[in-house]
Amino acid sequence: MTLSALYLLLGTVVAVAGMLRMLLTGDLIARLIGMNVVGIGSLLILLALGARAEEPDPVLSALVITGLVITVAFTGFGAVLIRRIESAEHADDDATGGRQ
Repeated sequence: MTLSALYLLLGTVVAVAGMLRMLLTGDLIARLIGMNVVGIGSLLILLALGARAEEPDPVLSALVITGLVITVAFTGFGAVLIRRIESAEHADDDATGGRQ
């Protein structure tokens, strides 16, 4: 088994594990972390595809770096959205006195 095939297999396993976590949990923070794990798996797959040749493909390397920046940005955006959703839910609970 070559090193690029190992990275391809590892990226696939990581992406599937993140997808399962994202689909099987109800907690929003756990879903956000699962989405990040899926992103890491896809970046590992891109690295494995870029490492197949003797010279690494600069386009795939640039895509991986761009993917890392986008992942950080969307993680922060998702954390802000989760915080607003949870604060709105708590405000609704306070307004109704805990009754539904």
